[in-house]
Amino acid sequence: MYELPHAANASRSSRGSGRPRGERRLRAAAVGLVATVVMSAGLVPPASAAGTANASAGRDGHAATRAALESVVRDGVPGGHVLAELGNDTWAGRAGTADLTSGRKPRADDRFRIGSITKTFVATVMLQLEEEGRLSLDDTVDHWLPGLVRGNGHDGKKINIRQLLNHTSGIYSYTDDKDFKRKEFGTDFLEHRYDTWTPRQIVQLAMTHEPVFAPTDDVDKWSYSDTNYVIASMVIQKATGHSYAHEIEQRILRPLHLDSTTVPGTRARVAGPSGRAYSKLTGELAGPGAPNSTTYDVTELNPSFAGAAGEMISNNHDLNRFYRALFSGRLLKAPQLKEMMTTVSVKDLPNFSYGLGLMKMTLSCGTEVWGHNGGIQGSISQSMATADGKHVLSLNFNGDWNVHEQRVVDAEFCGS
Repeated sequence: MYELPHAANASRSSRGSGRPRGERRLRAAAVGLVATVVMSAGLVPPASAAGTANASAGRDGHAATRAALESVVRDGVPGGHVLAELGNDTWAGRAGTADLTSGRKPRADDRFRIGSITKTFVATVMLQLEEEGRLSLDDTVDHWLPGLVRGNGHDGKKINIRQLLNHTSGIYSYTDDKDFKRKEFGTDFLEHRYDTWTPRQIVQLAMTHEPVFAPTDDVDKWSYSDTNYVIASMVIQKATGHSYAHEIEQRILRPLHLDSTTVPGTRARVAGPSGRAYSKLTGELAGPGAPNSTTYDVTELNPSFAGAAGEMISNNHDLNRFYRALFSGRLLKAPQLKEMMTTVSVKDLPNFSYGLGLMKMTLSCGTEVWGHNGGIQGSISQSMATADGKHVLSLNFNGDWNVHEQRVVDAEFCGS
């Protein structure tokens, strides 16, 4: 769902606004960005039982990445795993544990909830529909969904699809609502984990709040909102007659043979192979999470509260293949890919900008990477790559507190 409380909210408006953690992370620091790249076919072999991290090809060319992965786990998160590809070299690393009860180690092919990385899939479908002439990015929300975005200053007649996808709509993010955060990210989650949310309910919740700012093309205003992508999914359904999940499956998952990737809807389980997901349920993802506070198993949950903002499940192999296909032009033609990679800068994050379902980040070494991060209860992920798709990285940690996953990204692309 939002990036589910996983990407952070970084508002550029004078008024500021929170952003979901999944989204929330973005605010805090540049959420995980990530990006591109196409991948080879076959699954990478599971990580071996020996050692905390290992090279799938028996080579150790990722010492810095291995060290960063292990350091994140030492800071308290249960476990994590990463898959990196550079040219013909493929490396899989792991650290910690995937299951605190059994002691099972992470596997290279483990599936996990990807949070806001879902947004790149949604934006890709929307741009395919534009290419086919079935909609325009300049269409207003009201054109497709009359009267949906209305109230407390929101006006769907003044917001277009492009503004939904690049977070310049100003629409309030429902994941910032205090009651919502209490139910979904605090200990009340234990009572509400199987609740079903509809897209309309989610938008109605957002409409009970004022917008962060009026919809704009002003580059000085940007605010991450999970509501934007829930609305986008409703536009896809109206334009095609099918759910956004159906369109993702038919247009992306099946053609690319992403067999470990699903759009679960209301299904609560994560199909194997997979580890467990853990949270401190502090009310914020990747929040402080006192080391001695209770750790909860949050693996099973009804992800409809995230919907098109962050409900999908995948693994590192599939995510790498997806981004490679995207940046190679296999999923979008040149004009649409250019549109997707046209970014809005974020005032307080000078090395970060956002396109249509894509983040762009310039790392400390000057390397530019594209992609997205994702957060949802018990799961923090990133998928990033160079724009040419030659170097790609996907990772996941099975805890949502004290996660410093950016260390792994920096280590892989900068070597430190």
